[in-house]
Amino acid sequence: MSNRVLMKGNEVIAEAAVRAGCRHYFGYPITPQTEVMHYMAKRMPEVGGTMLQAESEVAAINMVYGASAAGARVMTTSSSPGISLKQEGFSYIAGAELPAVVVNVVRSGPGLGGILPAQGDYFQATKGGGHGDYRNIVLAPASIQELYELTVEAFNLADRYRMLALVLGDGALGQMMEPVAFRETEPIERVEKPWALTGRKGRAEHNTVQSIYIEADVMEAFNAKLQAKYADVTARETRVETVDCEGAEVILTAFGLTSRICRNVMHLAAKEGIKVGLVRPITLWPFPSQTYADIAAQPSVKAFLDIELNCGQMVEDVRLAVNGAKPVHFHGRTGGNLPTQQEILELVRQLAGRSAT
Repeated sequence: MSNRVLMKGNEVIAEAAVRAGCRHYFGYPITPQTEVMHYMAKRMPEVGGTMLQAESEVAAINMVYGASAAGARVMTTSSSPGISLKQEGFSYIAGAELPAVVVNVVRSGPGLGGILPAQGDYFQATKGGGHGDYRNIVLAPASIQELYELTVEAFNLADRYRMLALVLGDGALGQMMEPVAFRETEPIERVEKPWALTGRKGRAEHNTVQSIYIEADVMEAFNAKLQAKYADVTARETRVETVDCEGAEVILTAFGLTSRICRNVMHLAAKEGIKVGLVRPITLWPFPSQTYADIAAQPSVKAFLDIELNCGQMVEDVRLAVNGAKPVHFHGRTGGNLPTQQEILELVRQLAGRSAT
């Protein structure tokens, strides 16, 4: 790693993409991710790349489709309402089995909402806002350092599996500044793309990139192929961090920004003699269901407490994973408000059967 430099999250996203070999960026300005475009406008010409401000979010995602079909590493970024407009393109990218990276710097909603940080796009990211039976890999960084590392990794995963990899950040991560250490060289996977539309070049047949299958049996076979790929991704790429879960009474679970608040609550609870663990999914899809099931089976665990910046979204997957073995409680804040350490600690006390000291 190089010496650490102080950078804003949105600029780190852009720099990470460049370092990962992205040479085509198509986007449209929307707060709180516009600095990604500003940075790309300066950086891309320096590396011989292309940055283009599209006329709309819909145009941007279709430009991503085209560049990816030609074999390029390509990215677009946006924030919640802009991502909504790209969802049809997500489905087409999945149907054509094209690799691409999308970053969502989440703002509050629904509707136009506000520009403050939120985590209300979990359903959209993990369940799919577009049509059909498809999945996206979803990565959830919790720091500026992870924002860099997971953006680079998103390009590798996208190429490895020929699918869209989505980095789900939030307005706070995009706007805050933290020290980040860049690697001297990036672990870029060089994946052959014989399917890419790069010209005939001596091949007997033209390559074709499509997502339309008129015959029912052909469409069903293609969907079965996709599901087999998604099962492989689940088996190989599920990522989760667990902290002090062995012997814990209460398990906090959170992704992204809220997990950092939970870490401080763990220390506060320890001072009161309450052992608290943390489960932090790094891949929101594939979801680390087995980890939750294993921890729920521990005799010491009394309950799970899920903390999110929404009205209750990831908690549904937590409850499915725990499968009734232990109670799963939820605490959320919305509109850009963040939960305080003290309000989470009070809930932990209640679940552990303790009173405030």
